[in-house]
Amino acid sequence: MKKVFRLFGFVSFIGVSYFGFTTYPKLDLISGFSAKSIASGHFIDNRSQEMIEKGDNDIDMIDLAKNKIEDAGKFVVASVYGLKERKAIYREGLGATLINDDFDVTKPYLVPKRTKLNNDLPFPYGNNEPKDTVFSNVDYTKLNAAVANAFDKKGIINKRTRSLLVIYKDKIIAEKYDTGFDKNSKLLGWSMTKSITSAMFGILEKQRKFDIDDPAPIPEWANDNRKLITTSDLLHMNSGLQWVEDYATISDATKMLFQAEDMTSAQLEKPAEHRPNTRWNYSSGTTNLLSGILRKQFKTHQEYLDFWYSALIDKIGMNSMVIETDMVGNYVGSSYGWATTRDWSKFGLLYLHKGNWNGEQIFNESWAKYTAAPTNTSNGRYGGHFWLNAGGHFPDVPRDMYYCSGFQGQMVAIIPSLDLVIVRMGLKEESNFDFNGMLKGIVGSLEGVD
Repeated sequence: MKKVFRLFGFVSFIGVSYFGFTTYPKLDLISGFSAKSIASGHFIDNRSQEMIEKGDNDIDMIDLAKNKIEDAGKFVVASVYGLKERKAIYREGLGATLINDDFDVTKPYLVPKRTKLNNDLPFPYGNNEPKDTVFSNVDYTKLNAAVANAFDKKGIINKRTRSLLVIYKDKIIAEKYDTGFDKNSKLLGWSMTKSITSAMFGILEKQRKFDIDDPAPIPEWANDNRKLITTSDLLHMNSGLQWVEDYATISDATKMLFQAEDMTSAQLEKPAEHRPNTRWNYSSGTTNLLSGILRKQFKTHQEYLDFWYSALIDKIGMNSMVIETDMVGNYVGSSYGWATTRDWSKFGLLYLHKGNWNGEQIFNESWAKYTAAPTNTSNGRYGGHFWLNAGGHFPDVPRDMYYCSGFQGQMVAIIPSLDLVIVRMGLKEESNFDFNGMLKGIVGSLEGVD
């Protein structure tokens, strides 16, 4: 019996030691992700805790977290086995923010001033319902079948699409939502928010207030080889800076998103590993660095907060959109943009029309061309903070397609040759969801269109 107890004790010791070595360091990230996700989904989109836990938080290890929503105080706490408790607070206008123990929740804070679009025009240029339009060259049977095929069948959950919207010649020709979601549901775009950040530089360029080909305006780089990095290099993700983008481990990206107070500094502090424009390396830290650069273009924090909405988001009627901030008030331009599916499609339409929104030029036509031009060393996969199909990544889709892409399979696809915008929101990555097949089916429903 003593041998049995010794063996049991030894096995327990090994188990605890293994847990401590492999999992404990991750607990801060697990509880942080969970608290932030629950707070955003609940307070921004009014989802229940159960719905978020079964959906957004149904990720290996994240589902270990125990969560508690405090509606009165507008915050969420999460922990794993009672360890590493994290807290996320919600503030109207700024969304949810994961905070640390030093954060002063009583301190006054600024919020962006919003001017919401209010006219009698139908979607997409107004808030009224879209007009019914039937196109003779659209095979609606094929289209509806392609759309339906992107969703789970009853009792079979393997595609996890939440919404799919198809816009042809500015008209909605297909729109479908999964159970629990509708046209008013606000959905997290994750890295699609990067494309919003990029657009802000296009607007500054049109206003002749910024030149992306100049060295990035970062004083900390003035006395080393990073002084050669241009803002365009940052937008192209080929600055040569060190960065590890890995969401399955404790990496630069996860430490930034779930531990950093100032997310704009994470990439700024990294050394250069390569000369600019010689090595493409995807980095959320780069995008948040760009958000920090944007902030420094304005005299006040209020002007920075307002600019994203007044110059773009509210200007094109993305009334539902919220871009969340970090603890020091920077927009988390890499990851935290929320909007309805229809409002995400408006952003795609803006690029489809080369920056023109109902007669007003938001950014120059040349900016849309810059955005869709392949970045050096990306093998035709990446442009100016947009993904590309120039290299035929999706073999059955036109090569001129470029798109916003986010974690868990968020997509706003722009196909200029077909006058088409497609938005898919869900919980499945490209590796587990047939994007090529979905896009092929939709494109194939347009008869007589090359």
